[in-house]
Amino acid sequence: MKNLKRLFLLLLAAAGLATAPSCTQGFEEMNINPNQNPNVIPETLLGPALTDLVKRNMDRAFRITNELMQVHVSRQDNDEFHRYVIQPSEADYMWNGWYTQLTDFRDMYASATAVKSNTFMGIARICEVWTFSLLTDTFGDVPYSEAIQGRSGQLQPKFDRQEDIYRDLFTKLEEANELLKTNVNLTADQAQLDPLFQGNALKWRKFGNSLYLRLLLRVSNRTEAVANGLSPQAKLRDLVNTNAANYPLIANNAESAIMRWTGTAPYQSPFQTYRTADFVSSSSMSEFFINNLVEWNDPRLPKWATLSNGTYEGIPSGYLPNQIPVGKSTYPAALMTEPLLGNILNYPEVQLLLAEAALRGWISGDAKAYYETGATNGITLWGFAVPAAFLTNADVKWEPTSTFDTKLDQIHLQKYYALFFTDFQQWFEYRRTGHPVLPLGPGLKNNRQMPARLNYPLYVQSLNQLNYQAAVADQGPDDLNTKVWWQQ
Repeated sequence: MKNLKRLFLLLLAAAGLATAPSCTQGFEEMNINPNQNPNVIPETLLGPALTDLVKRNMDRAFRITNELMQVHVSRQDNDEFHRYVIQPSEADYMWNGWYTQLTDFRDMYASATAVKSNTFMGIARICEVWTFSLLTDTFGDVPYSEAIQGRSGQLQPKFDRQEDIYRDLFTKLEEANELLKTNVNLTADQAQLDPLFQGNALKWRKFGNSLYLRLLLRVSNRTEAVANGLSPQAKLRDLVNTNAANYPLIANNAESAIMRWTGTAPYQSPFQTYRTADFVSSSSMSEFFINNLVEWNDPRLPKWATLSNGTYEGIPSGYLPNQIPVGKSTYPAALMTEPLLGNILNYPEVQLLLAEAALRGWISGDAKAYYETGATNGITLWGFAVPAAFLTNADVKWEPTSTFDTKLDQIHLQKYYALFFTDFQQWFEYRRTGHPVLPLGPGLKNNRQMPARLNYPLYVQSLNQLNYQAAVADQGPDDLNTKVWWQQ
C-alpha cells in the first residue's frame, strides 16, 4: 500500500499537482501576510528552477551521456551504459525533475503576466521550451498540452505527438522573441536572482533564438511545416538570412548560456556536493575522447583529464564483460568546481550549427568560416589560446575537396567537445546524424545499436495506463530502439 501511495504521489508531481492538503482548508485568511504580495513574484522562481535543472542535467550527463558517447568509460562491470544497456529505472530521475521545474516555469509566466513583465514572460517561455525539448528528445511523445494541470484535477494527461510538441515549442520561441524586443532589463534586485544573464534582456533573447536554431537543426530531417508555418529548412533561412536582424543569436563566448558555478551555495556544482566520488576511481577517460585531443595538441586536455604514467591515455569503450581495463586518465578533481560545466548552450555550438546548415545549403554563408570560428572558440571559451597549427592539423583542417560526410563529421567532432557535460546534447546529435563516428567495442549489447530514446518511467506505465498505451500504439514499442519522430 505504501508503494502504491508513493507511485501515486510521483504521478501527481508529473501532472503538476500543487494543491494544499484538505486539513488546511478554511484557514486561508489566517495564513495571509498583509505586508506581502499574495501572488508569487516571478524572480523568486527563476534561480531555484534553473539551478536544479542544470544540476540534474550535469548529473545525468555524467551518468548516461558521457558513457554512451565515449567521454569516459565505467570500470564497474555491472555499469553498462557504454555497452548500450540502460535499465528502465533510469527514466524516473529526469522525467520527475523536468516536470517539477516545468511547473515553476509555467507559474513564472503566469505571475509575470499578472505584473505585466514582458521580460519575465519571455524568460519563462524560453525556459519552458528548453525543458520540454529535453523531455521530448529523450522520450519522444510525452504529456504536453494536458501536462502540469494537477491543480485543475488533470492527473492522467494524454501524450502529445512529438511533431505537435515541436510546433508549439517554436510558437513559444516566436512569442519569447517578440516579448524580449522591448529590451527592458530586470531591476537590480531582480537581476541578482538571475544566475544566467543577471537580468540582461538582450542576452536572454539571443539565448532563445540560439535555442530556436538548435531545435530547427534537431528536426531538420523532417520537411513538415512545423516552424511558424515553414519547414525547418525554410525557417532556418528566415532566421539566419532573410530576417536575421529580428532573430539575434549568441554572438561571442561571453554571451553563452552557462550556469557559472560560484562554489558557494546555492550555486554549487553537483560534483562539489553529492557526486564527489564520481571523480575518484569509478571510471577512466575513453580512448576516443583522449586520442583526438592528443592528436590536435589541444590545450583543453589537461583541464579535462589527468596524466596517466606521464601521458594522457584512455581506455576502450564497450569492452567485453569481465575484462575491465586497467584505469588510466580520469577527470581532474578541479572539474568538480569548474564553472563552465554548467553549460546550457554556448557560442561554439551556435557557430557549428550554422556550419552544418551552410554545408547542407539551407542558409547562405561560408561553412568553413562558421566551422573554424566554432572550433577555435571551443578552445578560447575555456580560457586557452588556440595553438598556431590547430586549424592546419590534418584531422581539423577544412579541405574544400573533402566529401560532404567528412566535413559533416569534422563539424560534429568539434561540436562533441563543445558540448562537454551539456545534458544529453551529444547523444541527441549522434542520434540525429550518426556523427561523430564512434569506434564500436567488442562488448556492445542492444544489437550494437546506439539507444534511440529512454523508456517511459514504470510508474507512468502503471498509473496513466490508457494514455501510455495510446502513446505506444502511435509511436512504437516502449524500448530503447524505437526512433522518435525527428529520427524517422
